[in-house]
Order: sequence, then structure tokens, then C-alpha cells
Amino acid sequence: MRMTEAIVKIEHLKISFGNNCVLKEINLKVEKGENLVLLGKSGSGKSVLIKCLVGLIEPDEGSITLFGKSIQGLKEDELNLLRKKAGFLFQSGALYDSMSVRENLEFPLRDRKGLSKEEKESLVMDTLKSVGLEDSIDKMPSELSGGMRKRVGLARTLILKPEIILYDEPTTGLDPLTSREISNLIINVQKKYNTSSIIITHDAECARITANRIMVIREGLTVAEGTYSALSESTDEWVQSFFQSGQKQL
Repeated sequence: MRMTEAIVKIEHLKISFGNNCVLKEINLKVEKGENLVLLGKSGSGKSVLIKCLVGLIEPDEGSITLFGKSIQGLKEDELNLLRKKAGFLFQSGALYDSMSVRENLEFPLRDRKGLSKEEKESLVMDTLKSVGLEDSIDKMPSELSGGMRKRVGLARTLILKPEIILYDEPTTGLDPLTSREISNLIINVQKKYNTSSIIITHDAECARITANRIMVIREGLTVAEGTYSALSESTDEWVQSFFQSGQKQL
């Protein structure tokens, strides 16, 4: 895959909460169309990094560039314009339980002026088809399995056609077969929509399937970076622990 355009660039990022230094020195770049996996145990600073990226947390030091613009010093309306180019898939799927699948997907379109009812219906159905759930359009979230909820959550993200998707532990709580299905879906989305992605996980199998490149984070520092095949042969005992027997790291 040829990569030429940086969607995200982070340099010398540092952030502390009180005396707890969560991110000590983070540098990363995500190219257009690339899936970058952030692999690390729970509490290693991965989610804090994502929140910094979209301006929800202000770093103590370092710079963050998103779509070619430095986010530091942007006014809230300018930051919101950049955020609209980014989609999020949370651990739970974050669906509205009181809304049907159809209504959940229509909700992000409420600010899209000029869309007719027919156009919205077509957009909802096409997006559901891309995640294989068109037959579930009138179901309630309570009627869906965990994997289906993740798929609907992804569809709701895709409906606004984001340029980058931020996946927060996309396979957590799922059985191995469903986890693999979600991981393969992430790849399908990348190919179909040419999205860039940052995928936070501690699931080595998810990393194997989805990653063009992996960064391993330990205690707020990048301790290894490369492809899955390269990192799986690392001589570093701690890095190697992620790849032994395909175990999930807790």
C-alpha cells in the first residue's frame, strides 16, 4: 500500500494527571488509508492518547496535527469541524437503547440539510448492508447480540463518511469467532471507504488481522513499532508476551 498523506501527526506528546505521568513521550503518524494499531495492556495510556487527538484532553507538552491542522489553540467551532471528519467506535457500540437500529443510524443525519426522507432511507440501508445487517433495520438494540451491536455502532459511524475511524477496544467482550468477524469487518471498511484508522486493543489476533502497522505502548512510552510479523519475532520478552499463542492480554 502506497502512503503519501499524513492524516494524523503527533510529536513529543506528554500528559500527566497530578503526579501520574500517563504519556511520557509519544510520536506517531497515520497515513491516508492506513490502519495503525496501538497495542498495550489496560492502563498504558492508549485511550488518553485518543482523547488528546480529538481535543478532549489538553496535553502538557507536544504537538498534534489532524488533517494538516494543529489542533492546539483552535476555537471550539474549528475543532468541531475537524471532529466531524473523525468517527468513533466505542467498546459498547454506544447505541441509544430507546431507538431502533434505523433511528440510531438516522440520528447522526439530523444536521444534514437538504436530505430527503428517501435519501436518508437509502443511505441508512446502504450503510447497514456494508456491515451485513440490513435485515435488522427495525430491531431494537436489546434484540441484538454483542457483535451485532458493534456492527450497528460501526454503521452509525460510517454513515457520516469519516476520513479516520478511532476504534476503542473493538473486540472486547466478544467470543473469538465474533471478534474475528469484527476484525475482518474493520479491514473491509478500510478497503471500501479508504479510511484511515487508529485501533486501540490488547487483542493480538485483532492486531494481526487489522494492522498495517503496530505501535506497542508500555507505561506511556512506545517500546516497539512495526508489522505484526516483525513484532511477533521480537526478542524483547515483554513485547513477545502479546504474541505467544495468540493470547489476549488483560
